[in-house]
Amino acid sequence: MNNLDWKNKGTLVSVYDKDIFVIDKGKSKDTLVILHGYPTSSYDYYKVLPELSRHYRVIIHDHLGFGFSEKPLEYSYSIIEQADVALQLWKQMGLTNVTLLAHDYGTSIATEIIARHNKHQINLQIDQLILCNGSMHIELSKLRVIQKLLRNKITRKWVAKMTNFSLYKKNLRNIFFDKKKISDEELQEMWFQLLHNRGEKIIHTLSNYINERYTFWHRWIGALKETQIPTKIVWAKNDPVAIDLIAGLLAIEIPNNKLFWLNECGHFPMLEKPEEWTELILNKEI
Repeated sequence: MNNLDWKNKGTLVSVYDKDIFVIDKGKSKDTLVILHGYPTSSYDYYKVLPELSRHYRVIIHDHLGFGFSEKPLEYSYSIIEQADVALQLWKQMGLTNVTLLAHDYGTSIATEIIARHNKHQINLQIDQLILCNGSMHIELSKLRVIQKLLRNKITRKWVAKMTNFSLYKKNLRNIFFDKKKISDEELQEMWFQLLHNRGEKIIHTLSNYINERYTFWHRWIGALKETQIPTKIVWAKNDPVAIDLIAGLLAIEIPNNKLFWLNECGHFPMLEKPEEWTELILNKEI
């Protein structure tokens, strides 16, 4: 699926005077909202959207600074503000009850939302939380060299300037278990969306979320320990970044959860094993 096909599936919605790209598919009364990962976009879900939207109304937006959403040069790109944008978008869309699914970077946005939900600060009922391969326990994460360089305030701007498609392709392919499961065409599309709206100018600021995972560790991990929301943990066991130990620890800490494993699968299970991943997401067992 090329960029025009995917772009035509969504629309731009103004949230806090910024254009946010939103896909809204399916007619079910049950709504699934999805928070995607870094440094990709809602496109991560192109293989699974048809089946998911048979069972849910599926809403996926590109976070500010990602994909086809606006990419302002002067902006903090804090996880806190990404949570503000997501919640305001859902409010504008009239959502009151949702299942919340998050992957990678999106899991940090989700934990910020859960922290507010625990304190009754938001008017949104979250019926179920689904967490998928995110380094919430950042102390256990196996960060890639490029992630460490992008995290550093001194080196990140230079690394971002040197990043090209060849390097991008190598780094993303390396976090798949089966490298053949991601094509050059798919990677080219992801790269195109990263560059869209001059995205190369801000990629170094987006990476600050890794530092925020340390800063807000107690708030976000604490929120998961306190939540009463039924939680499903769907984890690709061979993820070289968000390793299986993270999922195992979350399964101990979150009060009402069920852990599901995807074997022989890397960091992007919705792309590498879309059928098996979708089956687990749709499984009503908790």
